[in-house]
Parts: sequence; structure tokens; C-alpha cells
Amino acid sequence: MSEALMVQEGGAAPLAAPASGARQFWRRLRAQRAATAAAAVVLLLFLAALAAPLLAALAGQDPDTFHPELVDSAAGGVPRGSFGGIGADHWLGVEPQTGRDLFARIVYGARVSLGVAVAATLLQVTIGVAVGLAAALGNRQLDQVLSRITDINVALPLMVIALGLLAVVPPSFPRPVLIALVIGGINWAGTSKIVRAQALALRTLDFVSAARLSGRGRWSIARRELLPSLAAPVITYAALLFPVNITVEAALSFLGVGIKPPTPSWGQMLTEADTWYQSAPTYLLLPAGLLFVTVLSLTVLGEGVRTALDPRAASRLSIGTGREGRTKEQAS
Repeated sequence: MSEALMVQEGGAAPLAAPASGARQFWRRLRAQRAATAAAAVVLLLFLAALAAPLLAALAGQDPDTFHPELVDSAAGGVPRGSFGGIGADHWLGVEPQTGRDLFARIVYGARVSLGVAVAATLLQVTIGVAVGLAAALGNRQLDQVLSRITDINVALPLMVIALGLLAVVPPSFPRPVLIALVIGGINWAGTSKIVRAQALALRTLDFVSAARLSGRGRWSIARRELLPSLAAPVITYAALLFPVNITVEAALSFLGVGIKPPTPSWGQMLTEADTWYQSAPTYLLLPAGLLFVTVLSLTVLGEGVRTALDPRAASRLSIGTGREGRTKEQAS
């Protein structure tokens, strides 16, 4: 029923209508404790990245100021004090050799790492949706051409191509923008295949046939009929792509072709920390731990989004756990 309220037979009290799709999604997502906790962690990380200047100012530090007096030059630049120089002025300690504040560099590095992942994911989704819809709605020749291009893209080794492109581009080009373009411009084939398969299946349904019979064009049907139905699988896949892109950015920076100093990123910090794991272990553990927590939280959240958007998965999970399931078990 489309009414806001449904009245039971016999004049009983009115019952609320079934919740909308968005409400059902949020209810299913909140029902998953692991996904809720992961969402809280991801939200906290994004807020810290957005508020990086404010947090660094609150700590009284900035990511680029050198503090040579805080490192022991006789010992090779090891931070003075315990746990990498942690104290009231430097909440997470200082960087070896330079004495730069680690807290400021980590929150500013979150801006770069998360920003690159967001931009790359948006680019992947945009290209993948456009190519997938064009292949599904175009003629046979266009479908074959785009499908072969997608297959070739799937076979391309992402890291090898990215290493080659990043090595030849002039250093004057903004590195975070370049990395986002490279990752998003190479790794869109998975989204395209999902969109094409779903669009081909949706084309045979009645509501699409009715829109076609009404005289609407292909792209009008794609915009008003297919795209809303494709939102769930695309959002699910994008949620799973996001932690992969963070890992790729960190790997490229670790290999020396990603973010260049003095711009901080978690991967670039790991590159500089690999020689300090014994004398200054906190310098390595902090960015590595944050990367692990971020990727784990995003993966758990992506799985929760997939379950919340897929009613069949939610119903399979609820079999035998609700009141009806317990009643059936007792009856048997």
C-alpha cells in the first residue's frame, strides 16, 4: 500500500506502513554491531582529516617545523625521551632526524591518504558506470568494443602501470591528484562489468519495457529507470573499493613513486620509517597501525553496507533468529 497508515480489519488501531528503502537500509546497518563500530571509526578518521589544521593548532605544532633539539644527533637522530619523544608538547612523539611533530604529520597525512582514496573511488565509479551503461544500452558492435576494452583493462597489472606512469610524469604535477587519476583511470573495469551485467538484466523487466513503449530514449531510461536500480550494487562495490585504494596509495608511496616529501601521507611515512623500526619503533607503528585500522574498518563497513542493501542476504541472516524462527523450532 502507498498510504502512510494501514487500518486493520475490525477497526483496530492503525499500524505504521512499511519503512522506506532508506529507513530499512539504516535499520539493517544499525543492527550490525561490527558495521556500526566500523562506521564510527571511519567517521572519526574523516573528521580528524578534515580538522587537521585545527587539531595541529590545538597541539601547538605544525607538520613541517623542524626541532633538531629534540633528537640526539650523536645517536644518529633518534628522538630524545621515551617512546619516540612522547610528551605534553608532542602527543605522539617526534620524527627521527628532523624532530617534526608526529601527531601533526599523521593528521595531515590522513587528509592525503583518505583524499586520494575518495577521489580515486569516485573516478572509478564514474568511468565504470558510464562504460557499463553504454555497453548494455548500445548496439551490438558498441557492446563488443567496450567489453573487449574492459577485458583488457582487467588484465592490466595495476601496480606496474601505475609505477611506470608515476615515474615519467614531471614532479611539478600535483602528486595527490596524479595518484588519484592513475588509480581511478586504471582500475574501473570491475565497476563496469557489474553495471553492464545488472543493466542487461534490468532491461528485460516490465518497468523498463513500459518506459521504452512510452517513447522515452535510451539515456532517459538509463537516467530515470536504471540508475536508481543500480545504486545498491554500485554503492556496495564502491565501499569495498575504498580500502583497496588506500592500500594502493600507501604501497605506491612506500615504493617511492607516490607522495613526495615534505607532504605527509601514511604510506610516505612508512617509507621513511623502515630504517627506524628498532631505534624508534613508534615512528613505524603509528602509521602502520592507522593504515591497518582504517582498512579493516572500511572493509567491515563495506560488508555491512552490502548486507544492508541486499534484502536477500539480510533475510538469510535472519532465518531462525527471529520470533517466527523460534516458533518454528519449538513447533518442530
